[in-house]
Amino acid sequence: MNDTAQKAPTTGSGPRTRTFVLRFISGKYQGGEFPIVPEKQIIVGRSSDLDMVLVEDMVSRKHARIAMQSDQIWIEDLGSTNGTFVNGEKIKRARLKEGDRVLIGTSILKVIAGGAEMVQESTDAAKRKLENVGEQRKTNTRTMSGSIEEVPLPDLLQLFGTSKKSGVLAIRTEDDIGRIFLRKGSIYYATINDLDEVPPMKSIFRMLTWQKGLFDLEPPDERQFPNEIDCSVQEVLMEGLRQLDEFNELRNDLPDLNTRLIINIPLAAQLRDLKPEELDIIQLAHNYGHVETVLNKAQSTDLETVQMLQKLLKSGYLRPE
Repeated sequence: MNDTAQKAPTTGSGPRTRTFVLRFISGKYQGGEFPIVPEKQIIVGRSSDLDMVLVEDMVSRKHARIAMQSDQIWIEDLGSTNGTFVNGEKIKRARLKEGDRVLIGTSILKVIAGGAEMVQESTDAAKRKLENVGEQRKTNTRTMSGSIEEVPLPDLLQLFGTSKKSGVLAIRTEDDIGRIFLRKGSIYYATINDLDEVPPMKSIFRMLTWQKGLFDLEPPDERQFPNEIDCSVQEVLMEGLRQLDEFNELRNDLPDLNTRLIINIPLAAQLRDLKPEELDIIQLAHNYGHVETVLNKAQSTDLETVQMLQKLLKSGYLRPE
């Protein structure tokens, strides 16, 4: 026992002395932790005689095995019905490192560096603590919940897409409520604050800019929407993150969202030199004025709208009031 204590890291001098725990960042056991003990395997599943017991329908009786061998952590799926996922990828066996996220059932676990006292805790004690967390949250009817600071929205969508989840992913910030509608892992609709005027793809791209907020995976919504889309998560993320990078580069040159835009009278430039979509932006600025409303009303994406607004401001068609 003293030997073990001497090996416990106080200064983190080498890879063999590093210790890790699995932290539940979403699901029924959110907030719970389970130590990864070197040279000792963790069998995860629904059966009560296992090391880590997750009592939920989407977890198989014997679901996965996690073990730390020397300085490497490995996870292996044990032929589970619904699969085991690491960072959005379905795996049979994979190596884990600090920061990786594992999806088992409706639980998302994150590999974090842990204190020596946590690792020295017995498996039975960790198992009891986890059961207590599950009991305390048993009345929570939502299947998955958490923070997008812990699980960024792109990672969350990747997890749900790969595991073919159905439901409504609701993201709540201090100012807005966004909803992304999923059907077997594909996105078919999205809204922010239930505004029908903002197209679904624009809503998703805008939500990808959110850094803080809470998420819940709510039950499927059977409503029919007039302008449904049918996109894989991968397609949405590739285009959305590309646009986000470009949008961030232009953001500093954009007037504040509350700024009122007015048409520059008399016009020095010719309207006939503009494209139809640019004329639409001028019409929106005339009808509604504020930058935020123009962004919401425009049928183009936020990136395309910002690019057109910048051109119209620089060319003298519009000016901030």
